Amino acid sequence: MDVRTICLGILTRGDATGYEIKNLFEDDGYQHFVEASFGSIYPALNRLTEDGLVSVREEAQEKRPDRKVYSITRAGRTAFLASLLKPLPEDRHRSPFVFAMLFADLLPPERLIAMIDGYIVQAEAKLAQLNASHAKAKTPGEAFANGFGRTIYEAMLEYLRSQRGNFIRQTPSAAVAAE
Repeated sequence: MDVRTICLGILTRGDATGYEIKNLFEDDGYQHFVEASFGSIYPALNRLTEDGLVSVREEAQEKRPDRKVYSITRAGRTAFLASLLKPLPEDRHRSPFVFAMLFADLLPPERLIAMIDGYIVQAEAKLAQLNASHAKAKTPGEAFANGFGRTIYEAMLEYLRSQRGNFIRQTPSAAVAAE
């Protein structure tokens, strides 16, 4: 999914500022669907506004600049639903960690161990984030997506923990250093 489509999806749940949309990308699991920087969200919202898929209104704030609040239009909702009805592209999993593991035999053992342990810590943090947000799921679809993500991270952690020692022992550079 592209940033525009995800912005439309978020706005089907209610009006939001660009900042609130950014926080949803970062904190509520939307980062699993697309990588979006703060810098890509506003151009997407501007284009959606130009295309009539989103409307924007300014709300005054005390001692601060007015904030822009975005709402999905009827045309935006139609466009979003049309995008959901199209055949979905194949999921792509890109992992710098897995790529590095392809060349584990070239790594010093301490670096290999640090990479695996660091990845475990990252996966544990993501799982904790998903566990914390599970109770906040507002729809069956949100609960399903959260559970799907939790299952993936649980399986990933189980694999990493169960294979860590054996993988390190079998990796030539690590095995030589361990002798």
